[in-house]
Amino acid sequence: MPDMVSLSRGNSQQFNTPYSENGGTILAVAGSKFCVIAGDTRKSNAYNNETRYAPKLFRLTDKAVIAVNGFAADGNMFVNKVKQQLEWYRHGHARDMPLYEIARLLQTMLYARRFFPYYVSTILSGIEEDGTGAVYTFDSVGSYERDTCRVAGAAQSFMQPYMDNQVHYRSQRSAHGSSRPTQLPLSNVLSLVMDSFASATERNAEVGDGIEIYVVLAKGSSVQGLEKVPGAQEMTATGDGERVFVVRRNLRKD
Repeated sequence: MPDMVSLSRGNSQQFNTPYSENGGTILAVAGSKFCVIAGDTRKSNAYNNETRYAPKLFRLTDKAVIAVNGFAADGNMFVNKVKQQLEWYRHGHARDMPLYEIARLLQTMLYARRFFPYYVSTILSGIEEDGTGAVYTFDSVGSYERDTCRVAGAAQSFMQPYMDNQVHYRSQRSAHGSSRPTQLPLSNVLSLVMDSFASATERNAEVGDGIEIYVVLAKGSSVQGLEKVPGAQEMTATGDGERVFVVRRNLRKD
């Protein structure tokens, strides 16, 4: 009889995955009348930096911003398909799709590709119909939930505990009789986001180069100090609803 061990070795084939991990990190925080979503701009393959500017954040409407991280090609394809669906909805209904409906749309699109999924982590953030901020997180096959603070990507393992500690006050002991705010102001959230990414660049080679921060404000709310943030630019398409701002900063480039 032939040697079964050698036979099995001779017939073995190396499996080549069609996916690649392109690094980077995305983050979103929801407030009472705003939401903040951020991501770095570095695109890498292993420890080779392919480009210093590969955006991971995309404005869908004046109420919603999507962030994708993982395999960059899948992420770009998925975002393009989402934008196409939203454009068809806009033409058919003469209005933008609400945030919770966009979340359901993303779930359906991701689940439809469950046998050959988009290799991405997805975060959807924006303003709900009642004016509150919301964050929806998705895995690659469409399972999703609403949250108030979520991180995904290469630096998730140490950025998520930091944000949980600072936003939700987890693992903190308060002085007797003291109280903590249930919602942080926008200025505090922006500082936390910038500090967390600055720390991530010091500890992870797949995060760096630059950071993009989108801020979505509820209809009728003030700019909450955004006019004092250097480099803040408004990207709102209409003048009578929610407002969208983007802030771009440099990060460590080595």
